[in-house]
Amino acid sequence: MTHLAFDGGQSALRLRVLPTGTTAEGPGHTHTPHSLQATLTAIHQTATKAEVVEPVEVVALGLTGFPRDPAVARQLAAGIADVLQAKEVRLTQDMVTAHAGALPGGYGVVVAAGTGLVCLAVDRDGVWYKVDGHGYLFGDAGSAFAIGRAGLVAVQRARDGRGPATTLAETSLDPIALYPSPTLVDDVARFAPEVLRCAVEQDPIAQNIVTRAATDIAETIATAVAHLSGNEPVPVACVGGLFTGAGDQLADPLRALLPNRAHPTEPAGSSLDGAERLATQPPGPYADLLVIHRA
Repeated sequence: MTHLAFDGGQSALRLRVLPTGTTAEGPGHTHTPHSLQATLTAIHQTATKAEVVEPVEVVALGLTGFPRDPAVARQLAAGIADVLQAKEVRLTQDMVTAHAGALPGGYGVVVAAGTGLVCLAVDRDGVWYKVDGHGYLFGDAGSAFAIGRAGLVAVQRARDGRGPATTLAETSLDPIALYPSPTLVDDVARFAPEVLRCAVEQDPIAQNIVTRAATDIAETIATAVAHLSGNEPVPVACVGGLFTGAGDQLADPLRALLPNRAHPTEPAGSSLDGAERLATQPPGPYADLLVIHRA
């Protein structure tokens, strides 16, 4: 009996086949008018890479491109069932799989930060609260995209003479050349590691950008913690490629800015682990956050 677990971010779509543990990776979510079909194509390509040939019992997916319109989400779930010949599809946002992987107990706050950034708080009674995750234009404060964009703005300001000199401007990248790119969001986010590197090397402009990101993330966490009832400490786990790549450069200032109730907690697992949990176990506190399609 085959179960599939998908973790879909803006940079990549990851698949784990159960019980074999086979993994594969495909293209991430693209911000286009044809995102629905692009998502189905990416899911099919990734399953083909993993050589998924058996009938699929359950597939669970946490996607950054999860449709806001419930009707479209149901349409996507039905399309996934058709593409994968799956008996049951459990579709949700990537923030849910991140939470399920990081905090198996279900209670607490998880911040998932990669290209974008979203935060999910789940109370002891199962009531949940989402903070940010509003996309690269209107939200995702502190994300790799936000850091990368701030870095590229600093590059242009320095090159124009409108802003202070910075080692960021030594990059061979021409930010203006990114405009026509079909993967613009991902391209901008990929400049974040350069900002972090320059911050380590004491570039003040880069340091200010990283400090701003830590401040924004701390604000998001504080907002999420405040939603949870009681006064006891709240486990807070930070997951995703941004935290992995940034290390203490981002973690140290972030910890210093957290509210008293926030208790930094090492994530128990990844978003892909969370998708596996949703594919193989009852939904538990995440039931109201799933779109379920049965063929």
